Amino acid sequence: MAKLFGSSGVRGLVNVDLTPVLACKVGLAVATHSKARNTLVARDTRVSGSMLENALVAGLLAGGVDVSLVGAVPTPALAYLTKTLNAEVGCMLTASHNPPQYNGIKIFNGNSLSYTDESQNAVEKIIAEKNFALVDWGSIGKASVADVGHLYIEMVRKAVDLHKQWHIAVDLGCGATFDVGPAVLKAMGCRLTALNAQPDGFFPARSSEPTAESLKDLANVVKGLGADVGIAFDGDGDRVAFIDDRGSSVDFDRSLAAYAAYTLKKDGGRTVVTNVEASMCFEKMAEKHGGKVTRTKVGDIYVSEAIKRSNAVFGGEPCGAWVHPQFHYCPDGPLSAVLLLKALEEENKSLREFVAEVPEYMTLRENIACKNDLKHKVTASIKKSIKPAFPEHTDFSTVDGVRVALKNGWLLIRASGTESFIRLTVEGESLKAAKDIMSKGKTLVKKHIEDRKK
Repeated sequence: MAKLFGSSGVRGLVNVDLTPVLACKVGLAVATHSKARNTLVARDTRVSGSMLENALVAGLLAGGVDVSLVGAVPTPALAYLTKTLNAEVGCMLTASHNPPQYNGIKIFNGNSLSYTDESQNAVEKIIAEKNFALVDWGSIGKASVADVGHLYIEMVRKAVDLHKQWHIAVDLGCGATFDVGPAVLKAMGCRLTALNAQPDGFFPARSSEPTAESLKDLANVVKGLGADVGIAFDGDGDRVAFIDDRGSSVDFDRSLAAYAAYTLKKDGGRTVVTNVEASMCFEKMAEKHGGKVTRTKVGDIYVSEAIKRSNAVFGGEPCGAWVHPQFHYCPDGPLSAVLLLKALEEENKSLREFVAEVPEYMTLRENIACKNDLKHKVTASIKKSIKPAFPEHTDFSTVDGVRVALKNGWLLIRASGTESFIRLTVEGESLKAAKDIMSKGKTLVKKHIEDRKK
Protein backbone atom coordinates (compact mmCIF):
# COMPACT_ATOMS: atom_id res chain seq x y z
CA MET A 1 0.00 0.00 0.00
CA ALA A 2 1.28 3.47 -0.91
CA LYS A 3 2.05 5.73 2.04
CA LEU A 4 -1.07 7.63 3.13
CA PHE A 5 0.34 10.31 5.41
CA GLY A 6 2.44 13.14 4.00
CA SER A 7 3.99 16.09 5.80
CA SER A 8 0.55 17.37 6.80
CA GLY A 9 -1.75 14.38 7.31
CA VAL A 10 -3.59 12.32 4.70
CA ARG A 11 -4.23 14.42 1.61
CA GLY A 12 -5.28 13.91 -2.00
CA LEU A 13 -7.74 14.51 -4.82
CA VAL A 14 -11.29 13.86 -3.65
CA ASN A 15 -12.83 10.62 -4.96
CA VAL A 16 -9.52 9.77 -6.62
CA ASP A 17 -6.92 9.52 -3.87
CA LEU A 18 -9.12 10.39 -0.91
CA THR A 19 -12.46 8.57 -1.05
CA PRO A 20 -15.21 8.07 1.56
CA VAL A 21 -14.09 4.43 1.78
CA LEU A 22 -10.56 5.49 2.74
CA ALA A 23 -11.87 8.14 5.16
CA CYS A 24 -13.94 5.49 6.94
CA LYS A 25 -10.89 3.22 7.17
CA VAL A 26 -8.80 6.08 8.61
CA GLY A 27 -11.47 6.74 11.25
CA LEU A 28 -11.64 3.08 12.25
CA ALA A 29 -7.83 2.76 12.24
CA VAL A 30 -7.48 5.85 14.46
CA ALA A 31 -10.05 4.38 16.84
CA THR A 32 -8.19 1.05 16.85
CA HIS A 33 -4.77 2.64 17.40
CA SER A 34 -5.72 5.30 19.97
CA LYS A 35 -8.32 3.30 21.91
CA ALA A 36 -9.86 6.72 22.51
CA ARG A 37 -13.22 7.11 24.17
CA ASN A 38 -13.95 10.52 22.70
CA THR A 39 -12.83 12.73 19.81
CA LEU A 40 -13.59 16.08 18.22
CA VAL A 41 -14.15 16.28 14.46
CA ALA A 42 -14.14 19.50 12.42
CA ARG A 43 -13.81 20.53 8.77
CA ASP A 44 -13.00 23.51 6.62
CA THR A 45 -15.43 24.87 3.98
CA ARG A 46 -14.57 22.54 1.08
CA VAL A 47 -17.56 21.09 -0.79
CA SER A 48 -16.33 17.55 -0.05
CA GLY A 49 -16.07 18.24 3.68
CA SER A 50 -19.45 16.90 4.80
CA MET A 51 -19.15 13.76 2.67
CA LEU A 52 -15.74 12.85 4.05
CA GLU A 53 -16.69 13.90 7.57
CA ASN A 54 -19.63 11.47 7.56
CA ALA A 55 -17.37 8.65 6.37
CA LEU A 56 -14.63 9.42 8.92
CA VAL A 57 -17.16 9.62 11.75
CA ALA A 58 -18.70 6.28 10.69
CA GLY A 59 -15.28 4.65 11.15
CA LEU A 60 -14.74 6.29 14.54
CA LEU A 61 -18.20 5.25 15.77
CA ALA A 62 -17.65 1.69 14.56
CA GLY A 63 -14.51 1.62 16.70
CA GLY A 64 -16.48 2.65 19.78
CA VAL A 65 -15.44 6.32 19.91
CA ASP A 66 -17.90 9.05 20.90
CA VAL A 67 -17.67 11.94 18.43
CA SER A 68 -18.36 15.64 19.02
CA LEU A 69 -18.96 17.45 15.73
CA VAL A 70 -17.55 20.97 15.91
CA GLY A 71 -18.54 22.03 12.38
CA ALA A 72 -16.59 24.37 10.10
CA VAL A 73 -13.81 25.94 12.16
CA PRO A 74 -10.11 26.66 11.54
CA THR A 75 -7.61 23.86 12.11
CA PRO A 76 -5.95 25.68 15.06
CA ALA A 77 -9.34 26.02 16.74
CA LEU A 78 -9.87 22.26 16.45
CA ALA A 79 -6.40 21.60 17.89
CA TYR A 80 -6.91 24.02 20.79
CA LEU A 81 -10.39 22.67 21.56
CA THR A 82 -9.09 19.08 21.55
CA LYS A 83 -6.64 20.07 24.27
CA THR A 84 -8.88 22.32 26.34
CA LEU A 85 -11.91 20.00 26.29
CA ASN A 86 -9.76 16.98 27.21
CA ALA A 87 -10.59 15.04 24.07
CA GLU A 88 -8.21 12.18 23.40
CA VAL A 89 -8.09 12.74 19.64
CA GLY A 90 -8.96 15.58 17.26
CA CYS A 91 -9.66 15.04 13.55
CA MET A 92 -9.66 17.85 11.01
CA LEU A 93 -11.00 17.47 7.46
CA THR A 94 -8.89 19.89 5.42
CA ALA A 95 -6.39 20.22 2.61
CA SER A 96 -5.18 23.54 4.06
CA HIS A 97 -3.89 25.77 1.23
CA ASN A 98 -4.43 23.26 -1.61
CA PRO A 99 -7.00 23.88 -4.40
CA PRO A 100 -10.69 23.01 -3.82
CA GLN A 101 -10.55 19.59 -5.52
CA TYR A 102 -8.26 18.36 -2.71
CA ASN A 103 -9.14 17.40 0.83
CA GLY A 104 -7.37 15.72 3.69
CA ILE A 105 -7.48 14.34 7.23
CA LYS A 106 -5.21 15.67 9.93
CA ILE A 107 -5.07 13.93 13.31
CA PHE A 108 -4.15 15.56 16.64
CA ASN A 109 -3.47 13.96 20.00
CA GLY A 110 -4.92 15.24 23.27
CA ASN A 111 -2.08 17.75 23.67
CA SER A 112 -2.87 19.53 20.35
CA LEU A 113 0.18 17.95 18.66
CA SER A 114 -0.26 16.45 15.19
CA TYR A 115 0.18 12.70 14.99
CA THR A 116 3.88 11.86 14.84
CA ASP A 117 5.45 9.59 12.23
CA GLU A 118 5.21 6.74 14.74
CA SER A 119 1.44 7.15 15.21
CA GLN A 120 0.88 7.74 11.49
CA ASN A 121 2.78 4.56 10.62
CA ALA A 122 0.73 2.62 13.18
CA VAL A 123 -2.52 3.86 11.60
CA GLU A 124 -1.25 3.00 8.11
CA LYS A 125 -0.24 -0.49 9.25
CA ILE A 126 -3.73 -1.16 10.64
CA ILE A 127 -5.29 -0.10 7.31
CA ALA A 128 -2.82 -2.11 5.22
CA GLU A 129 -3.34 -5.26 7.30
CA LYS A 130 -7.10 -4.65 7.74
CA ASN A 131 -6.53 -5.21 11.44
CA PHE A 132 -9.49 -3.08 12.57
CA ALA A 133 -11.03 -3.42 16.03
CA LEU A 134 -14.79 -3.28 15.42
CA VAL A 135 -16.78 -3.05 18.66
CA ASP A 136 -19.92 -4.97 19.59
CA TRP A 137 -23.16 -3.37 18.35
CA GLY A 138 -24.05 -2.24 21.84
CA SER A 139 -20.74 -0.37 22.24
CA ILE A 140 -20.88 1.69 19.02
CA GLY A 141 -19.95 5.34 19.69
CA LYS A 142 -22.40 8.22 19.80
CA ALA A 143 -22.21 11.37 17.67
CA SER A 144 -23.37 14.79 18.85
CA VAL A 145 -23.04 18.40 17.77
CA ALA A 146 -20.78 20.60 19.94
CA ASP A 147 -21.13 24.38 19.64
CA VAL A 148 -17.73 25.21 21.16
CA GLY A 149 -16.03 27.49 18.63
CA HIS A 150 -16.54 30.49 20.95
CA LEU A 151 -14.04 28.96 23.39
CA TYR A 152 -11.25 29.46 20.85
CA ILE A 153 -12.26 33.09 20.29
CA GLU A 154 -12.25 33.67 24.06
CA MET A 155 -8.76 32.17 24.33
CA VAL A 156 -7.37 34.59 21.73
CA ARG A 157 -9.19 37.54 23.32
CA LYS A 158 -7.69 36.77 26.72
CA ALA A 159 -4.21 36.18 25.25
CA VAL A 160 -3.80 39.71 23.93
CA ASP A 161 -4.74 43.16 25.18
CA LEU A 162 -4.43 45.74 22.40
CA HIS A 163 -4.44 49.45 23.25
CA LYS A 164 -4.59 50.92 19.76
CA GLN A 165 -7.66 50.74 17.54
CA TRP A 166 -6.09 49.14 14.50
CA HIS A 167 -7.71 49.53 11.10
CA ILE A 168 -7.41 46.06 9.62
CA ALA A 169 -8.38 44.82 6.17
CA VAL A 170 -8.78 41.05 6.35
CA ASP A 171 -9.25 38.54 3.51
CA LEU A 172 -10.83 35.28 4.71
CA GLY A 173 -10.69 33.67 1.27
CA CYS A 174 -14.09 31.96 1.78
CA GLY A 175 -12.30 29.45 4.00
CA ALA A 176 -12.60 28.16 7.56
CA THR A 177 -11.83 31.55 9.16
CA PHE A 178 -14.90 33.12 7.53
CA ASP A 179 -16.55 33.88 10.89
CA VAL A 180 -13.83 33.19 13.48
CA GLY A 181 -11.31 35.55 11.84
CA PRO A 182 -13.54 38.67 11.97
CA ALA A 183 -14.84 37.70 15.43
CA VAL A 184 -11.30 37.50 16.84
CA LEU A 185 -10.22 40.85 15.36
CA LYS A 186 -13.41 42.60 16.48
CA ALA A 187 -12.91 41.20 19.98
CA MET A 188 -9.51 42.93 19.93
CA GLY A 189 -11.21 46.27 19.25
CA CYS A 190 -10.02 46.47 15.65
CA ARG A 191 -11.86 48.51 13.03
CA LEU A 192 -12.45 45.93 10.34
CA THR A 193 -12.89 45.77 6.58
CA ALA A 194 -13.56 42.14 5.62
CA LEU A 195 -13.21 40.56 2.18
CA ASN A 196 -14.49 37.13 1.08
CA ALA A 197 -16.12 36.41 4.45
CA GLN A 198 -18.73 34.03 3.05
CA PRO A 199 -18.02 30.27 3.29
CA ASP A 200 -17.58 28.75 -0.17
CA GLY A 201 -15.64 25.54 -0.72
CA PHE A 202 -14.99 26.34 -4.38
CA PHE A 203 -12.77 29.28 -3.24
CA PRO A 204 -14.17 31.51 -6.03
CA ALA A 205 -12.60 34.78 -4.89
CA ARG A 206 -8.95 33.79 -4.71
CA SER A 207 -6.64 30.83 -4.25
CA SER A 208 -6.84 29.20 -0.83
CA GLU A 209 -3.08 29.80 -0.59
CA PRO A 210 -2.39 33.41 0.47
CA THR A 211 0.41 34.63 -1.81
CA ALA A 212 1.40 38.06 -3.12
CA GLU A 213 -0.38 37.19 -6.38
CA SER A 214 -3.63 35.96 -4.78
CA LEU A 215 -3.78 38.91 -2.35
CA LYS A 216 -3.68 41.75 -4.90
CA ASP A 217 -7.28 42.73 -4.10
CA LEU A 218 -6.46 42.89 -0.40
CA ALA A 219 -3.36 44.98 -1.13
CA ASN A 220 -5.46 47.44 -3.14
CA VAL A 221 -8.02 47.69 -0.32
CA VAL A 222 -5.31 48.34 2.28
CA LYS A 223 -3.78 51.07 0.14
CA GLY A 224 -7.12 52.56 -0.94
CA LEU A 225 -8.61 52.75 2.56
CA GLY A 226 -5.41 53.66 4.34
CA ALA A 227 -5.60 50.59 6.61
CA ASP A 228 -2.77 49.91 9.06
CA VAL A 229 -2.31 46.25 8.14
CA GLY A 230 -3.76 43.69 5.75
CA ILE A 231 -4.23 40.14 7.05
CA ALA A 232 -5.13 37.01 5.08
CA PHE A 233 -5.57 33.36 5.99
CA ASP A 234 -5.37 30.14 4.01
CA GLY A 235 -8.19 27.64 3.52
CA ASP A 236 -8.10 26.24 7.05
CA GLY A 237 -6.60 29.14 8.99
CA ASP A 238 -3.27 27.63 10.04
CA ARG A 239 -1.37 30.12 7.84
CA VAL A 240 -1.35 33.91 7.89
CA ALA A 241 -0.02 36.46 5.41
CA PHE A 242 0.44 40.20 5.89
CA ILE A 243 0.19 43.34 3.75
CA ASP A 244 1.88 46.52 5.01
CA ASP A 245 0.33 50.02 5.08
CA ARG A 246 1.67 50.79 1.60
CA GLY A 247 -0.10 47.79 0.09
CA SER A 248 3.04 45.69 -0.25
CA SER A 249 3.05 41.97 0.50
CA VAL A 250 5.32 41.17 3.45
CA ASP A 251 7.89 38.47 2.76
CA PHE A 252 7.07 35.29 4.71
CA ASP A 253 10.69 34.59 5.70
CA ARG A 254 11.31 38.12 6.95
CA SER A 255 8.09 38.35 9.00
CA LEU A 256 8.86 34.95 10.55
CA ALA A 257 12.42 36.04 11.42
CA ALA A 258 11.25 39.39 12.78
CA TYR A 259 8.71 37.80 15.10
CA ALA A 260 11.21 35.13 16.20
CA ALA A 261 13.65 37.92 17.14
CA TYR A 262 10.88 39.68 19.07
CA THR A 263 10.11 36.55 21.12
CA LEU A 264 13.81 35.97 21.83
CA LYS A 265 14.23 39.58 22.89
CA LYS A 266 11.37 39.13 25.38
CA ASP A 267 12.44 35.70 26.63
CA GLY A 268 16.18 36.18 26.88
CA GLY A 269 17.73 34.17 24.09
CA ARG A 270 16.19 30.70 24.12
CA THR A 271 15.47 28.31 21.24
CA VAL A 272 13.38 29.02 18.14
CA VAL A 273 12.54 26.46 15.47
CA THR A 274 12.11 26.56 11.70
CA ASN A 275 12.51 24.16 8.78
CA VAL A 276 15.30 23.58 6.27
CA GLU A 277 13.57 25.80 3.68
CA ALA A 278 13.67 28.98 5.76
CA SER A 279 15.96 31.88 4.91
CA MET A 280 19.34 32.35 6.53
CA CYS A 281 17.94 35.65 7.84
CA PHE A 282 16.26 33.52 10.56
CA GLU A 283 19.67 32.67 12.04
CA LYS A 284 20.89 36.25 11.63
CA MET A 285 17.98 37.63 13.68
CA ALA A 286 18.13 34.87 16.29
CA GLU A 287 21.87 35.34 16.82
CA LYS A 288 21.27 39.05 17.33
CA HIS A 289 19.35 38.22 20.50
CA GLY A 290 21.44 35.28 21.68
CA GLY A 291 18.97 32.68 20.46
CA LYS A 292 19.59 29.16 19.27
CA VAL A 293 18.02 27.88 16.03
CA THR A 294 16.82 24.31 15.44
CA ARG A 295 16.01 23.32 11.85
CA THR A 296 13.66 20.45 11.01
CA LYS A 297 12.17 18.64 8.05
CA VAL A 298 9.49 20.58 6.16
CA GLY A 299 6.06 20.10 7.73
CA ASP A 300 4.45 21.75 10.74
CA ILE A 301 4.34 18.33 12.44
CA TYR A 302 8.13 18.31 12.65
CA VAL A 303 8.37 21.95 13.73
CA SER A 304 5.83 21.39 16.51
CA GLU A 305 7.59 18.22 17.68
CA ALA A 306 10.91 20.07 17.86
CA ILE A 307 9.34 22.98 19.74
CA LYS A 308 7.97 20.63 22.37
CA ARG A 309 11.17 18.58 22.55
CA SER A 310 13.47 21.59 22.96
CA ASN A 311 11.07 23.74 25.01
CA ALA A 312 11.36 26.46 22.36
CA VAL A 313 9.59 29.80 22.75
CA PHE A 314 8.43 29.99 19.13
CA GLY A 315 8.63 28.24 15.79
CA GLY A 316 7.26 28.35 12.30
CA GLU A 317 7.67 27.80 8.59
CA PRO A 318 8.17 30.40 5.84
CA CYS A 319 4.64 29.91 4.53
CA GLY A 320 2.88 31.80 7.33
CA ALA A 321 2.56 28.80 9.69
CA TRP A 322 3.53 30.10 13.15
CA VAL A 323 3.39 27.98 16.32
CA HIS A 324 2.96 29.54 19.77
CA PRO A 325 3.59 26.73 22.29
CA GLN A 326 2.30 28.64 25.31
CA PHE A 327 -1.20 28.18 23.82
CA HIS A 328 -1.05 24.96 21.78
CA TYR A 329 1.14 23.15 19.24
CA CYS A 330 -0.73 23.79 16.00
CA PRO A 331 0.16 26.63 13.59
CA ASP A 332 -2.43 29.34 14.22
CA GLY A 333 -3.26 32.12 11.75
CA PRO A 334 -5.75 34.23 13.77
CA LEU A 335 -3.70 33.98 16.97
CA SER A 336 -0.50 34.87 15.09
CA ALA A 337 -2.20 37.93 13.59
CA VAL A 338 -3.20 39.43 16.93
CA LEU A 339 0.14 38.52 18.57
CA LEU A 340 1.93 40.36 15.77
CA LEU A 341 -0.26 43.44 16.33
CA LYS A 342 0.70 43.29 20.01
CA ALA A 343 4.39 43.09 19.05
CA LEU A 344 4.00 46.16 16.84
CA GLU A 345 2.42 48.05 19.74
CA GLU A 346 5.17 47.07 22.17
CA GLU A 347 7.91 47.96 19.69
CA ASN A 348 6.04 51.13 18.65
CA LYS A 349 6.62 50.31 14.99
CA SER A 350 4.61 49.91 11.84
CA LEU A 351 4.66 46.48 10.22
CA ARG A 352 6.98 47.87 7.55
CA GLU A 353 9.42 49.15 10.18
CA PHE A 354 9.21 45.91 12.17
CA VAL A 355 10.25 43.79 9.18
CA ALA A 356 12.78 46.29 7.82
CA GLU A 357 15.29 45.22 10.48
CA VAL A 358 15.58 41.77 8.88
CA PRO A 359 18.29 41.38 6.20
CA GLU A 360 16.91 40.58 2.77
CA TYR A 361 18.33 37.87 0.54
CA MET A 362 17.09 36.61 -2.81
CA THR A 363 14.94 33.50 -2.53
CA LEU A 364 13.69 31.47 -5.49
CA ARG A 365 11.32 28.50 -5.35
CA GLU A 366 10.34 26.17 -8.16
CA ASN A 367 8.40 22.91 -8.43
CA ILE A 368 9.31 20.23 -10.95
CA ALA A 369 6.57 17.71 -11.69
CA CYS A 370 7.47 14.18 -10.64
CA LYS A 371 5.17 11.21 -10.03
CA ASN A 372 4.62 10.22 -6.42
CA ASP A 373 6.14 6.77 -6.95
CA LEU A 374 9.32 8.36 -8.35
CA LYS A 375 9.88 11.55 -6.35
CA HIS A 376 11.52 9.93 -3.29
CA LYS A 377 13.72 7.67 -5.46
CA VAL A 378 14.87 10.68 -7.49
CA THR A 379 15.67 12.63 -4.32
CA ALA A 380 17.61 9.67 -2.91
CA SER A 381 19.71 9.36 -6.07
CA ILE A 382 20.45 13.12 -6.01
CA LYS A 383 21.79 12.80 -2.46
CA LYS A 384 24.50 10.48 -3.78
CA SER A 385 25.59 12.69 -6.66
CA ILE A 386 25.05 16.30 -5.62
CA LYS A 387 28.49 16.94 -4.10
CA PRO A 388 30.35 16.63 -7.44
CA ALA A 389 27.74 18.95 -9.01
CA PHE A 390 28.55 21.58 -6.36
CA PRO A 391 32.22 20.98 -5.51
CA GLU A 392 32.43 24.39 -3.82
CA HIS A 393 29.83 23.49 -1.13
CA THR A 394 30.61 24.45 2.48
CA ASP A 395 27.98 22.30 4.21
CA PHE A 396 25.75 19.33 3.41
CA SER A 397 22.56 18.17 5.16
CA THR A 398 20.00 15.40 4.61
CA VAL A 399 17.57 16.35 7.42
CA ASP A 400 14.89 16.69 4.74
CA GLY A 401 15.82 15.98 1.13
CA VAL A 402 19.28 17.33 0.42
CA ARG A 403 20.59 20.79 1.31
CA VAL A 404 23.93 22.20 0.22
CA ALA A 405 25.34 25.43 1.61
CA LEU A 406 27.54 27.49 -0.69
CA LYS A 407 29.65 30.60 -0.21
CA ASN A 408 27.01 32.80 -1.82
CA GLY A 409 23.80 30.97 -0.80
CA TRP A 410 22.23 27.52 -0.50
CA LEU A 411 20.09 24.98 -2.38
CA LEU A 412 17.46 22.59 -1.02
CA ILE A 413 16.00 19.74 -3.11
CA ARG A 414 13.19 17.72 -1.53
CA ALA A 415 10.19 15.60 -2.50
CA SER A 416 6.90 17.31 -1.68
CA GLY A 417 5.05 15.72 1.19
CA THR A 418 1.62 16.59 -0.23
CA GLU A 419 1.86 16.86 -4.03
CA SER A 420 3.51 15.25 -7.11
CA PHE A 421 6.49 17.58 -7.17
CA ILE A 422 10.14 17.83 -6.35
CA ARG A 423 10.58 21.23 -4.73
CA LEU A 424 13.68 23.37 -5.19
CA THR A 425 14.42 26.26 -2.86
CA VAL A 426 17.38 28.54 -3.43
CA GLU A 427 18.69 31.53 -1.53
CA GLY A 428 21.48 33.77 -2.74
CA GLU A 429 23.24 36.90 -1.63
CA SER A 430 22.21 38.41 -4.97
CA LEU A 431 19.62 37.64 -7.64
CA LYS A 432 22.36 36.52 -10.02
CA ALA A 433 23.76 34.10 -7.44
CA ALA A 434 20.29 32.69 -6.74
CA LYS A 435 19.52 32.23 -10.44
CA ASP A 436 22.84 30.49 -11.08
CA ILE A 437 22.27 28.06 -8.21
CA MET A 438 18.67 27.40 -9.31
CA SER A 439 19.75 26.73 -12.90
CA LYS A 440 22.27 24.12 -11.77
CA GLY A 441 19.73 22.57 -9.39
CA LYS A 442 16.99 22.28 -12.03
CA THR A 443 19.37 20.70 -14.54
CA LEU A 444 20.40 18.14 -11.93
CA VAL A 445 16.82 17.25 -10.93
CA LYS A 446 15.56 16.94 -14.51
CA LYS A 447 18.48 14.68 -15.42
CA HIS A 448 17.72 12.35 -12.50
CA ILE A 449 14.00 12.26 -13.35
CA GLU A 450 14.79 11.30 -16.96
CA ASP A 451 17.28 8.65 -15.79
CA ARG A 452 14.59 7.09 -13.57
CA LYS A 453 12.09 6.97 -16.44
CA LYS A 454 14.44 4.90 -18.61
